[in-house]
Amino acid sequence: MTSMRISQLAERSGVPATTLRFYESAGLLSAARTPAGYRVYGEDAVERLAFIGAAKHLGLALEEIGELVGVWEAGACRDVKADLRPRIAARLADAEVRAAELAAFTASLRGALAHLDALPDRAGRCDPECGFLSGTPALGRAPARAPGGAPAPAPGRAAAPAPARAPAPGRTPASAPASASASGGARGGQPVDVVLTPGRPGAEQELERWRAAPVACSLTGEGLHERTAQWREAVDGATRAAVPEGLRLTLPVGRAARIAELAAAEQRCCPFFDFRLHLDGPRLHLEVRAPADGGALLADLFGSAR
Repeated sequence: MTSMRISQLAERSGVPATTLRFYESAGLLSAARTPAGYRVYGEDAVERLAFIGAAKHLGLALEEIGELVGVWEAGACRDVKADLRPRIAARLADAEVRAAELAAFTASLRGALAHLDALPDRAGRCDPECGFLSGTPALGRAPARAPGGAPAPAPGRAAAPAPARAPAPGRTPASAPASASASGGARGGQPVDVVLTPGRPGAEQELERWRAAPVACSLTGEGLHERTAQWREAVDGATRAAVPEGLRLTLPVGRAARIAELAAAEQRCCPFFDFRLHLDGPRLHLEVRAPADGGALLADLFGSAR
């Protein structure tokens, strides 16, 4: 049987060696050892990695992929099909919900822009008489917030508590979980709440929240390795450029949903990161910023300008 070192398998499969080691620790990939302690893999590892990659492309979590690989190893295609179908159906339903939310949000933004363009230009300060927030449905209402400042969960959905995790090696523990901010959400084509002109204290608070957050991450161990691998896969091939206090990555717009999902998850564990997404036709511009103390972590996760 053909044996490959980890560098050879990485070249054959296109999967970085760091990810191969993580897959091994997660139980997705096994390796034999030479007398000198080097990892060696058989030819079947290439096919296994292709299967894992296809499952990841469908948005399956590593735990689900591990279960699916076990079925795949048994060799019965019909069993893989029976196991995979409900998982794909669940992902499809979730994607359709997110697509409806994004379509409703886009419609609200278009309505806000049309309303704004129709307003007369005035030399004075904006006030209720100028109609800046009137005439457009769902504008001017702040998202409902639960006690403590976090957005209230949508009707029928309980807010999931953030799991307590030890801080990542080399990082100081966060003193408190970051409060999430939202621009609003909608389902079934309903309008989206959008705050166009928060008061000055509120705007400053939103602006400085990531700056004031401790440079700390609640992820550690396997979770940290998995998130790092997810980001590196999501931004693979991005064009990078420096921006004040951070980095701008330009990617195909088709990755927008995945990038937004990862950014939301990242802010829950590393609130010192500031993410801004700009859809520009076929391109997505992702700007990531961090305080000066977090610059090294930003570069380690997202790379550097070239």
